[in-house]
Amino acid sequence: MSLSQSIQYAKELDDQDPLSHFREEFYLQPNNIYMDGNSLGLLSKKAESSLLQSLNDWKVNGIDGWTKGNEPWFYMAEKIGSMTSSLIGARSEETITTGSITTNLHQMLSTFYKPEGRKTKILADSLTFPSDVYAIKSQLSLHGLSPELHLIQVKSDDGRTIKEADIIAAMDDEVALILLPSVLYRSGQLLDMKALTKAAHDKNIIIGFDLAHSIGVVPHELHDWGIDFAVWCTYKYLNSGPGGVGGLFVHDKHLGKRPGLAGWFSSKKEVQFDMSHDLDHATSASAYQIGTPHIFSMAPLIGSLELFQQAGIDAIRRKSLSLTRYLMDLTKETLQPFGFSIANPTKDPQRGGHICLEHSEAARICKALKANGVVPDFRSPNVIRLAPIALYSSYEDVWNVIQILQDIMSNQKYKDYSNERNVIA
Repeated sequence: MSLSQSIQYAKELDDQDPLSHFREEFYLQPNNIYMDGNSLGLLSKKAESSLLQSLNDWKVNGIDGWTKGNEPWFYMAEKIGSMTSSLIGARSEETITTGSITTNLHQMLSTFYKPEGRKTKILADSLTFPSDVYAIKSQLSLHGLSPELHLIQVKSDDGRTIKEADIIAAMDDEVALILLPSVLYRSGQLLDMKALTKAAHDKNIIIGFDLAHSIGVVPHELHDWGIDFAVWCTYKYLNSGPGGVGGLFVHDKHLGKRPGLAGWFSSKKEVQFDMSHDLDHATSASAYQIGTPHIFSMAPLIGSLELFQQAGIDAIRRKSLSLTRYLMDLTKETLQPFGFSIANPTKDPQRGGHICLEHSEAARICKALKANGVVPDFRSPNVIRLAPIALYSSYEDVWNVIQILQDIMSNQKYKDYSNERNVIA
């Protein structure tokens, strides 16, 4: 065994890790290695504390918690939006915490998709998360347009990644709007958002991104890149909890644009309770809220984002890349004889925060991993996703995962399980 394959090397890396102390902020379970933070992040003590604070505000203040609590609910969405803005390179007024990723996507499509003349089509990719396609198709149908004719999905050459050049080539004069993921959810490919945005704007096309698999693990410069809009969830890398509230970004060149889907919280706050039937909408990203904020799914973000402010997104990115690089190196040295292949991009600028391993027995291997104290993520038909998280995963965790996988394969423990996904994979 080489030094780089040894447990001593992993411990040395942990000793040199400037973010290692953040691990103490999270509720990690004994004899369990959590590698699924790209689907649901773990609870931190700060997130728990900020949720309990809002519960206490309700207990003590009742309805006055909206304006007089320790964290007044009426302004919470804006506060958290401002806390989030540094992670995505946005201005505070461009960012709001609201809704869910799909309702926010409907809001953005309703606001920005304006088919006219020849420009009627929406451009997406063939590997994007299904809910984004559902939203696009339903918006096309609401406009009386056929999804079969007006949705363009750029194909993948290998079933794993999309070439930016192919996306740009599909930007013709019939495309009105483009929606793409920042990171492809299966393979972890990180798209070049800056280049894609420039190409879209050169052809007078609105472009937006789904940041579900990049926010909290990859730095962005949404304002400087000129991206028109973005949406995201917060329960993955941002650790807000199951079903946690979503968020959206609208570039300030569009602020003041009337929301496509108007609602109670689209109003300017100072006139919201005038109860006029004519909406006087906010001139910030607050305008793109719809309903009353979901306070108890929002409150954990206050504590969680404090950790991100302390750690810094650039340091998080450096450690994330180092962890995934270490995981790939150990996989190549240890697991390839067992039929594993690395399906994610290996170059740092093209990789998000998780590793994608392919294996014909992936479903049963994931079940065996869980039975042996590792929480992975399975994607049909043959993908194992592993996400070492910068704030709470260690290099020793990564080393142990590889040893457990080696034992599962060497002793064929995976054969104790069926090669079919569970209801929730």
